[in-house]
Amino acid sequence: MGMARYTLRRLLQAVPVLIGIATITFLLVNAIPGDPARILIGPGAPADAVDAIRAKYGLDRPLWERYLAYMFGVVQGDFGTSIHYGGAPVIDKIMERLPVTLLLMASSFVFAIVTAIPLGILSAKRRNEPSDHISRIVALFGVSTPSFWIGLMLIIVFSFHLDVLPATSLVLPWADPSTVEGATTRLDVLWQAFIHLLMPSITLGTLYMAAIMRIERSSMLEVLKKPYIDLARAYGVPERKITRRHAFRNAQLPVLTVVGLQLTSALGGAVLTETVFNINGMGRLVITAINNQDYQLVMGTTLFFGVTFVVGVIITDLAYAWVDPRVSYDAEAN
Repeated sequence: MGMARYTLRRLLQAVPVLIGIATITFLLVNAIPGDPARILIGPGAPADAVDAIRAKYGLDRPLWERYLAYMFGVVQGDFGTSIHYGGAPVIDKIMERLPVTLLLMASSFVFAIVTAIPLGILSAKRRNEPSDHISRIVALFGVSTPSFWIGLMLIIVFSFHLDVLPATSLVLPWADPSTVEGATTRLDVLWQAFIHLLMPSITLGTLYMAAIMRIERSSMLEVLKKPYIDLARAYGVPERKITRRHAFRNAQLPVLTVVGLQLTSALGGAVLTETVFNINGMGRLVITAINNQDYQLVMGTTLFFGVTFVVGVIITDLAYAWVDPRVSYDAEAN
């Protein structure tokens, strides 16, 4: 019951945060100089045509009236309509692009976790040895290097010079083989999806890999110094068993925090990666909305990112109790 109360309280606390995100985004977007209607039909269009577009999408109404209408629609699950996409519902455009970005995020985190956790453990076990120094250099490189630069370097090396990986677009694993060039079977589609995802996943996942590896190393070093680890060694427990059964799980709470927060913010990080590799996901949708001053689309995608972040933080908090049995929210709920 304590967990349920804590979850409900966190969800209620998220409501004013989301209202603040929606309000600030609305005010900032409407403060941008320019006219979306003029951008849509061109600078040479007659004034009456511009006025008709503005009236069609409610841009001629007072700011406060548009704000109340927008907030009332959001409460009902209506994010408005996109002026750039001819009146298409914003939520439909988000759902259309979201699977592509989720696929990119999932593959990048698989790369990050699969590489970061073993490297972090190895670095902690062999502190101040050559393998530790190499791991720390890799982490420093990943944290300090912009993702778009990594993407461009990968394209130059593996697409331009070696010509072994595709530089643009993305193949979805669930696509029909008839729609994928060079594919005749489902296995061909999966292979094409893999080679198209490889460079974008490394580009987006390098930063996450570096951050996770540094936390994994620090956390493992701290746990390996605990008295119960020394006691296990004194009893002759094999080092591999100590690492796997006694140290690893207890070291994962800080790692879980980092992974959870990065996972919730990865939607925003996908913007540059999707731009570099010409992937039509949420990142490209945001860039298109901003370039065309599509107010409703900008506000809808921003609010969606905000909801994702808030829900992700709550899920991360709740996951603590699963990773560490000592964590309990009963006191928080009372």
